[in-house]
Amino acid sequence: MSTTRITTGNERALIENMLDRNREALIETARGLSETDARRKLVASLTTPISLLKHAAAAERIWFQRFWAGLEEAECDGYAARDLGTFAVTDEETLDDVIAEFERASQRSREIAARFSLDDTKDIPREGTISMRFTLLAMIEEFARHAGHGDILREQLTRA
Repeated sequence: MSTTRITTGNERALIENMLDRNREALIETARGLSETDARRKLVASLTTPISLLKHAAAAERIWFQRFWAGLEEAECDGYAARDLGTFAVTDEETLDDVIAEFERASQRSREIAARFSLDDTKDIPREGTISMRFTLLAMIEEFARHAGHGDILREQLTRA
């Protein structure tokens, strides 16, 4: 990982560092795989190494662009609906394309998050009142869980 782990400092710095480290961990579960392996279905769900990254990019857009920036789905810079379409990768998209998409969405999320304090809140349908702190922690949870899924998929792929 290129993001240095920090273990002291203010709460915001620690939370953002942990989120960035989990973003990178998720990318590393797929980086270097062949295009075939990145799409290989090893489980019954839509979960593949590349689809985990596609889903993560959509999660970034949903939570930061839609919820926090208040953009409509059509105004977002990519898929941002709350459905299984977040896992959809076209045949034309390469693993490098999807990694770059996730990195762009993550950068935009950082920019949006920087406009708010950790204690700022939004009322979100289906979520209730959420704070920026909650959002950042939820993204840590989301990406850590998916990095774990990616680790297992990668292990299955490299053993095969």
